[in-house]
Amino acid sequence: MTILITSGTGKTGRRIADRLTALGLPVRIGSRSSTPPFDWNDRSTWPAALDGVTAAYLAYYPDLTFPGAYEDIRAFTELAVRGGVRRLVLLSGRGEEGALASERTVRESGAEWTILRCSWFMQNFSEDFLLGAVREGVIALPAADVPEPFLDVEDIADVATVALSRDGHAGKLYELTGPRLLTFAQVAEELSEATGRRITFVRVTREEFVAAAAAQGATKDEAENLSAMFTEILDGRNASVADGVQQAIGRPARDFADFARANAKIWAE
Repeated sequence: MTILITSGTGKTGRRIADRLTALGLPVRIGSRSSTPPFDWNDRSTWPAALDGVTAAYLAYYPDLTFPGAYEDIRAFTELAVRGGVRRLVLLSGRGEEGALASERTVRESGAEWTILRCSWFMQNFSEDFLLGAVREGVIALPAADVPEPFLDVEDIADVATVALSRDGHAGKLYELTGPRLLTFAQVAEELSEATGRRITFVRVTREEFVAAAAAQGATKDEAENLSAMFTEILDGRNASVADGVQQAIGRPARDFADFARANAKIWAE
């Protein structure tokens, strides 16, 4: 039972791979640097990555809302099922209209499926994306003053691991969120308390965010797509908590305050 973890070196993928390996299960990391290599943008890499695979974790990079994502998920799913993959676990986004078509593709694939519809990752503040902003003390985003149930990636990894390795999760859509709602301003306050220094949230325009992202190395398309995600998804549509973590693994989701305390040293570097 070889399990393919696409985006296997990313936030969720590497954690899932570690957990499955610890269980003694054979894991294949799907990344451009792995052997065989896997690249969502290069379909010629897919057959070798899927050879002998019976279950797969689908984490599309950079996001299911980006142009071309649905077409890639559909083609990959069809190839996987034809090749003998019997179980699919899809990482999806809560409130993302563009992700629904990909969810339908997995549901209708003929394989056992589980969908993890996730809210905003807590680890966006501690790994790459917003790490620098937190260290500098200013989180500048084109996000409205609405609350979000920020989710710990460790919870996603725990749920995905059981969905990939155990029976009883086929046909389930787990809506995964953290246990409480926080605005970005409140997030900044909690980070300030955990680190012992002043961290603030500043709402910027979409144009200002795109310019800043481009200055930090993002392409114009990447910056535009990220900005669209903020302005469209962080509009209050996700201002509620769900109990998907409890449903899937029998414990409550982790709280942001615990995450902030655990990562305080990272932001001090």
